[in-house]
Amino acid sequence: MRIGELAALVGVSTRTVRHYHHLDLLPEPVRLANGYREYRLRDAVALARVRRLAELGLSLDEIRDVLADDRGRELREVLVELDADLARQQEAISLSRDRLAALLAEVDLHPDSTVSPDMAKVLRGLHTEGSKFAEIDRELLALMDTVADPADRARILDMMRPLSEPDALARTALLYRRLDELADADAGDPRVTALAADLAAHVPDEMAAVMVANLDSVPDPLRPPGDGPAESAESTESTDGRRWMETMHAEMSPAQIEVFRLLMISLREKM
Repeated sequence: MRIGELAALVGVSTRTVRHYHHLDLLPEPVRLANGYREYRLRDAVALARVRRLAELGLSLDEIRDVLADDRGRELREVLVELDADLARQQEAISLSRDRLAALLAEVDLHPDSTVSPDMAKVLRGLHTEGSKFAEIDRELLALMDTVADPADRARILDMMRPLSEPDALARTALLYRRLDELADADAGDPRVTALAADLAAHVPDEMAAVMVANLDSVPDPLRPPGDGPAESAESTESTDGRRWMETMHAEMSPAQIEVFRLLMISLREKM
């Protein structure tokens, strides 16, 4: 058989056959005097085996390992692992479909609906009412919900539960309004210190501990970017914390930045 006949017999392309030769997945027959390869039945059997293993979801490296073990012991181990991976994928797909079904059942479908159901409830309770700062907070919460793994997401939601009570929501709305009032103020505004103290009292203890732990590795994390000497060597956590704070700086006035700098100082003292 020529390469085209072999490929047609097994149901692959000639390019695939050549690729398998290049990767040593399929032995390449000796060329005849005329320069053509002459394939035999055993070559078709070997090629069909590679195709079957690929269709099962094995990578080409895994297929090579399996083919190198004539007794098939490694094949069983690889297939067990593959089955476990497929089970995890199936579970993830099932959860995604359940989430889509819940979204499609909503009468008032909006962008916040695409976050996790629990975070969607939090965001629905977070009335922005024209507050720019509340909008920033809403966007950051939606972002955290998107990038956090399930365990971290659950922890964030647990920490936020005390803030979802009606009295706490009312205090939050008032604090947002006071932050908005500092939109054009400088860092020396006399309202800054009192607002920072009220925010510190408003933050639940568990949330305060996490905030301090995440940002304490960043020296003066709420100092405006470029203000002061740069760190010569920062850890990944420090760099991530600085990125978050620089993102916030772009949206805040000097007075608002100072409020959060004083807030972090107060939280550290509480710990």
